[in-house]
Amino acid sequence: MFTGIIQAIGSIAAIREDEGSYVLSISTPDNFLVNVKKGDSICVNGVCLTATDLKDNQFDADVSGETIRCTSFKQLIKGSNVNLELALTLSDHLGGHLVTGHVDGIGIVKKVKKESSSTCLTVTAPKEIARYIARKGSICMDGVSLTVNSVEGDDFTVNIIPHTIENTVIINYQAETIINLEIDLIARYVERLHTYN
Repeated sequence: MFTGIIQAIGSIAAIREDEGSYVLSISTPDNFLVNVKKGDSICVNGVCLTATDLKDNQFDADVSGETIRCTSFKQLIKGSNVNLELALTLSDHLGGHLVTGHVDGIGIVKKVKKESSSTCLTVTAPKEIARYIARKGSICMDGVSLTVNSVEGDDFTVNIIPHTIENTVIINYQAETIINLEIDLIARYVERLHTYN
């Protein structure tokens, strides 16, 4: 479980294919992995991965071919920057919202518009998950916990403050950027309660 508060930006050091699956090697800033053990979960651009190998400021993680196909990971190349967050502990502050690291679908940035000191993003969500996105609700974009400002059809908007822009991969977003989306957990349970007979 994660909070959607990004702790560091890492970069893809290598991508290796292994019998239809992939191994990502991810470089991290100094001391990011100091308390991480083999087998721990790390959220990478909104995807929960397991650290399978650790050395200095780098960890490896296995990624299935299905995860590559269903997330923005298909765009990753050596040198790509990625958002990183370590798993939540019971003593941590819950600064964002509860994030599982299970991507529901990929969205497409439609528009990036500067508004005073912040930046407004318009994102198009897949139709099958757009119904779960609500005004003033939470959305996780590439692992970042954000508040939805408005919703119109399959499109929604979020405002990004300068601190978030400067400390996440959102700084690289432009029109047509593909991003990982995770809807709020509450929406999943409301749907289940509504449809259960």
